[in-house]
Amino acid sequence: MDLTRYIDGYCERLNPGFWDEPINALTNLAFVIAAFVVWQRHRLQRDWLISLLCAVLALIGVGSFLFHTTAQVWAAIADVLPILAFILVYIFAINLRVVEVRPIFALLGAALFIPFAAVLLPVFQMVPGLGSSASYGPVPLLILIYAFYLRRAQPRLSREFTIGAGILILSITFRSLDLPLCASVPHGTHFMWHILNAIMLGWMINAYARQMQRPVG
Repeated sequence: MDLTRYIDGYCERLNPGFWDEPINALTNLAFVIAAFVVWQRHRLQRDWLISLLCAVLALIGVGSFLFHTTAQVWAAIADVLPILAFILVYIFAINLRVVEVRPIFALLGAALFIPFAAVLLPVFQMVPGLGSSASYGPVPLLILIYAFYLRRAQPRLSREFTIGAGILILSITFRSLDLPLCASVPHGTHFMWHILNAIMLGWMINAYARQMQRPVG
């Protein structure tokens, strides 16, 4: 694998220069801002999972910034890994603290996301117009599965999960439309993927943190 191979996958990029995706690059600040705001809001809870999720959320912004500036394979990896890490940590947190299973089963449940996504990927690849965004399709589906499972025991959290899944579906839509709308929207729509994802991920951390604030019993 050539880690320095140039990748031109977005409407906004016309050349291999560092700042040839200025909007896509700069909107990654949304992830860092969201991480700081959520951490500041919940830091007094002293929950290490909240702190970890906020840190990974900020890393998503850093990784995506590197990808949309250097546009190379190594940066694409730096872009994807924090996203996967966030998903796995979040599933672990919900399994451990909300579903209340043992840590080993919480870890196993998080690890099962990988085969879950792998099995469903070919299905989402058949959705017209979804393109490379198909790899993200299993995520809102999983959130909705959790929302359905928690609808009676945790109705508020279930509603928040449903809203989060809706925001993510809208975000994926903007990501999918980036190249098809390139002729009429010169800067593309990928930047909305960043903004909406930052909102959605911050929303999901807030949902978890608010759940942890609820009195037990």
